[in-house]
Amino acid sequence: MPPASDPELLLELARQDLASDQLAAAEGKCLQVLGAHRHHPGALQVLGQVLYSQGRHEDAVRVFNGLTLQEPTVAGHWQNLATALRPTKRYSQALAAFERALQLAPPSAALLYNLGVLQMDRCDYRAAHLALRDAVGLAPADATTRWAFAQCCYDIVQLDEARAALKDWQRLDGLSDEISARIALLLVMLGAAREAAPLIERLLANPPRSGRTALVLVSTLERLQRLDEARAITQRIELTDRSHDDDPERLMLSGILADRAGQHEEAYRYLSLALQNHKEAVRRHHVLFPFAKTCDSLGRYDEAYSAAEEAHNSRRAFLELATGASSAEESPLLARTLNGCDPDDVAAWEEAGPAMEDSPLFIVGFPRSGTTLLEQVLDAHPQLVSMDEQPFMSKALETVGSSGIRYPSELGKLTAQALGDVRARYWDLARNKAALLPGQRLVDKFPMNMTLLPLIRRVFPNARIILAVRHPCDTLLSCFLQNFRAPELALLCRDLNTLAAAYSRIFGYWYAQWSLLRPSSYELRYEQLTVDFEAEVRKLCAFLQLPWHEAMLAPGEHARAKGFISTPSYTQVIEPVNSKSVGRWKHYERHFSEVLPILMPWLERWGYPG
Repeated sequence: MPPASDPELLLELARQDLASDQLAAAEGKCLQVLGAHRHHPGALQVLGQVLYSQGRHEDAVRVFNGLTLQEPTVAGHWQNLATALRPTKRYSQALAAFERALQLAPPSAALLYNLGVLQMDRCDYRAAHLALRDAVGLAPADATTRWAFAQCCYDIVQLDEARAALKDWQRLDGLSDEISARIALLLVMLGAAREAAPLIERLLANPPRSGRTALVLVSTLERLQRLDEARAITQRIELTDRSHDDDPERLMLSGILADRAGQHEEAYRYLSLALQNHKEAVRRHHVLFPFAKTCDSLGRYDEAYSAAEEAHNSRRAFLELATGASSAEESPLLARTLNGCDPDDVAAWEEAGPAMEDSPLFIVGFPRSGTTLLEQVLDAHPQLVSMDEQPFMSKALETVGSSGIRYPSELGKLTAQALGDVRARYWDLARNKAALLPGQRLVDKFPMNMTLLPLIRRVFPNARIILAVRHPCDTLLSCFLQNFRAPELALLCRDLNTLAAAYSRIFGYWYAQWSLLRPSSYELRYEQLTVDFEAEVRKLCAFLQLPWHEAMLAPGEHARAKGFISTPSYTQVIEPVNSKSVGRWKHYERHFSEVLPILMPWLERWGYPG
């Protein structure tokens, strides 16, 4: 080893050690230089980076803080200080240090990246989006920066932008195992499991035995229904790496896997520990929702309800910070129900349009009414192809809006050319998501398309529509216990009273428009489907004018083989069809006293007991 009298050579070797993850060796060389040159800025900078890489964040803060005092006009020292402050959760100090760095020098991609992820930690996603977008502009091929920008977009439900950010991930630089795992998980959550497959298989060829990479891979495998592989990696982590035993994410994953294996007591223990260690109020909903589900499975109904209430408070606080969405605002979803069709306008509609065979098949209904089960039943038929939940009719509505007519009262003013443009917009989106072979029909399952019945009826007048109906109280309870990603749906589900009001308003709109538009629709009761499954599926086949196919009787097997399913039902839909959840609301009956009068018209309409 060179003597301390040659500090620059020692520092170059230390940097090489740091780059090859030889952290102890790098630290030793830095200390050797500092022993002879106490305030050597280069040695202090490398030492701070080593300490940060070792997870010794407080020590790194002290080193970098000293450098800002020693050389206060060097922007890099302030940037390093800010980066080291972030994991200590001293966010205000970190932000101030970044601002000082920006005053001293033009922003680099690295600075903007670190600023962006800090803003995500602070739940200031608008500021994070701006910083990370600019970072991508400066370093478009950097994998870490592109992933962070895509993750930011995903978290605020800018899904098209997130997909675009990851479109050419194969060409990115710096695809470490951890970033590869994070990109794979994000692709899966964006419904691009096929694109994620090469990354996943590469990671599984040499599975990580510890650290954050392993946890991210476990999350990915769990969402893809590859539970045995997820559990195998979790067991290896428990045997080889105890450094994350109190990590809320690790505990939560262990709890989810235990719950999915039917080990509810073990899941309860893991998730309870995760909640004890999770201190961020605005993110606790990620643990509270699975905890509420486990409590429900154990018959701890009061605890489940309390956990769900706390989860919604956390989710609402997160949404208000991250997106500015407020529960006081009118829901865009409910705003669609304010205006109906004009009977005189409808009378002028021309019925010409695509034939039934050339139209999508729509599944609608209030969320948690069995729509995902129905989708898997139909997708198992070789003549049908589903595309998971996609808001493509909402996108088509944007095309209608650009035509200058009032929706829905002036739909009759759409010319044949304009209708063709709307259909083309829809099919362009759909065909990018679902590959249809000759003779196959598209299944469009998007429950809240029931608020777009006028558009469906006008654009696809011969389309078949299936309305999924379930006991309103069971539906509302299931919604209340779910962590929906869509902000407007999450806010509608924040309490039973809000849910009941939305439910009544949406179904009131559906039936008012249905009586005027008379679409070709079929009401399917969830309870009847679970009790007499084959008979109900055969009736459905007849309505859809499909030949019978035995594969429709095994939707659970089909869903498991399909892998990723985006909805909260992904854990239930792979199970055999059963009626376990029928009447579950009775365990929570005391919480329904205020909402039963709101739901009574629907209970009476469908003949459900109250």
